Amino acid sequence: MKVDRVESMRTRIAIIAFAGMAVFLGACASKPPTSLAQRTTTPDNSANSLDWDGNYAGVIPCADCEGIESTVTLNKDLSYLVTTKYLGKNYKIFERQGTFTWNEEGNTIRLHGIPEGPDHYLVGENVLIQLDKQGNRITGALAANYVLRKTAGAATQAPDILFEPAYWRLTELLGKPVEQEHEGKKAPSLAFEKAGNRINGFGGCNSFSGEFEFTTGNRLRFSKIAVTQMACPDMTVEAEFLKVLETADNCYLDGQVLVLHRARMAPLARLQAVAK
Repeated sequence: MKVDRVESMRTRIAIIAFAGMAVFLGACASKPPTSLAQRTTTPDNSANSLDWDGNYAGVIPCADCEGIESTVTLNKDLSYLVTTKYLGKNYKIFERQGTFTWNEEGNTIRLHGIPEGPDHYLVGENVLIQLDKQGNRITGALAANYVLRKTAGAATQAPDILFEPAYWRLTELLGKPVEQEHEGKKAPSLAFEKAGNRINGFGGCNSFSGEFEFTTGNRLRFSKIAVTQMACPDMTVEAEFLKVLETADNCYLDGQVLVLHRARMAPLARLQAVAK
């Protein structure tokens, strides 16, 4: 009899334990896993879901000119390059460089270091939409014209101003003035040919030729430079000039002056337009 009572007690304990476990498992099953409940995700936005880096170009409305030819280059390291030219007024090209930041929503950028001009842009699929100084959309009949569209890499044509002079005469090299023509001695020079994107020039002793590539954002690069092999008493200027052509990667055009740069360094060379 005592044995039967013990067995009966064990059976009841087992049933109670099983029932408790079932309740516990049922309660667990009714709740989502903690990791899923606590998991947070960042919503898609322009900053994290678009290929926003690259070159954007367009013509923005202008109050006193034919339009403002604008190019904005955005880089992955959050740096920018902006070039603008006022059409119908002069050939001067203005350039600004700096860094930019995204807003909290990740859909708008602000360019730092442009206090007097547009510095807010809404970033869309292959477009930048210029905003006003407060970061609001521009409204009105011309609203659709405040859009810069992403370009497909290199421009096919350099600006006509490069080809208009007979040549560009070197006036300054690595921050030092260059001796100009005297007693029949020619100053170093550079000329651009539209056909085939060719260049030719004179280094002070030897002639040279080669190719150039002009891309969006005033990027200018020279390549395949071939030089004649004459010897002269002093070839220092020529050697430095040819080195500048090899290293320059962008330019600044100010009417009759062409300035060669590398990245954000001081000007490598200045050249003056010589009329045909």
